[in-house]
Amino acid sequence: MFGPALILFSDLDGTLLDHDTYDWSPAQPALKQLAALEVPLVLTSSKTRAEMEALRRAMGNHHPFIMENGAATVIPKDYFETGPEQVTCLGAGRVDILTHLRRLRGQGFRFTGFADMTDADVATHTGLDLDGAGKARDRVATEPLLWQGSEADLAAFRQALEAAGLQLLAGGRFLHAMGQFDKADAMAQLTQRYRTRWPGRSWQTVALGDSPNDQAMLAGADLAVVMAGPGANRITLPPGHRVIRSQQPGPLGWNQCVLDILKSYDDH
Repeated sequence: MFGPALILFSDLDGTLLDHDTYDWSPAQPALKQLAALEVPLVLTSSKTRAEMEALRRAMGNHHPFIMENGAATVIPKDYFETGPEQVTCLGAGRVDILTHLRRLRGQGFRFTGFADMTDADVATHTGLDLDGAGKARDRVATEPLLWQGSEADLAAFRQALEAAGLQLLAGGRFLHAMGQFDKADAMAQLTQRYRTRWPGRSWQTVALGDSPNDQAMLAGADLAVVMAGPGANRITLPPGHRVIRSQQPGPLGWNQCVLDILKSYDDH
């Protein structure tokens, strides 16, 4: 089914998408090459299912995807075997998260989440149009937050969430209150599905990301691609880990790195 035994797991905002315009067109040469070689591109994002499905349609992507920072994996119908679409949730649901957040707000912690905002509010904070903002608010297991307290209060807030079995993850624009899962857990789960379905192939994983919420995924891949940007210096990988750092941010850097990786693979 596939060409080179590579699986690419790519973050979206600030990585495959421009942070401000959400444009991915500069990456089209690499996307076309991946499609021609039948290399799976697994989109992996803090975005919701509705947001990601719209992007996948626009890109012509038919592979599994990971939504809401690893909250769930979605495998299209008839992908690994004949059968219906498969959705696997990895952590606590949003209703539980919002219950804990209301309790913590009552204790004096100051923040605003997507549940507190209208579509117009989210559009203002993200640059999305109203339709896109509505899709961004349609969440299943995470809650993006704008922190409005002090750094000291943020540390206490983080500890309070952890005591409740949750975590606070820093993304490119927002903090994300979520269960104890991450993109790396979802990446490992999907990678195992590829290895089980096609055991004769020596699958190698490549992860691309630009912010601390990508760190576990980058560290868990065989090759990490750290995208240039304001969050890149806050990403810490294990000593000796294979890593490429892009020279340009967003889809321009993504395009060049992916083309270089595919060329390197062909050379071998």
